Amino acid sequence: MSTRQLEQVAKWEQEKEDKLARDYRLAEQNVQTNVQKLTGLQSYRLDYLRQLQQRANQGLGALSFAQHQAFIDKLDKACLQQNQIIANAKAVAQQRRALWLRQQQKRKAVEMLIEKKRQQAQQLENKREQALLDEVAIQRFVRRQLQS
Repeated sequence: MSTRQLEQVAKWEQEKEDKLARDYRLAEQNVQTNVQKLTGLQSYRLDYLRQLQQRANQGLGALSFAQHQAFIDKLDKACLQQNQIIANAKAVAQQRRALWLRQQQKRKAVEMLIEKKRQQAQQLENKREQALLDEVAIQRFVRRQLQS
């Protein structure tokens, strides 16, 4: 494969890597968004519990207390669901990170191959140049010998 073809492959690999990096960043943002939602739910739950405690101190009927407790149970379930959503989002983020890192390795391998080919071409060019210089030097030497 020519260096030019390899450079095109490297470009494609870089584009894939860029896309996977974006996907990973979005997955991480999704984790953070869901963590913020959980924090909000937990904060709301605590505020609601404080309000319930204040009402209980002022006197609260059994029916009203049961209704408040049912709502707190719903908030607890919502927190559990949000924790599961976060766990799933983290798993997705880890998968996307792994894909991105694998793609990064692929791109680096292609770039290393390109560099190796460039070095080989440079060495070949250096050998040709040296051979040409050697030939010129030999011709000069022979001419000097013939002139002497």
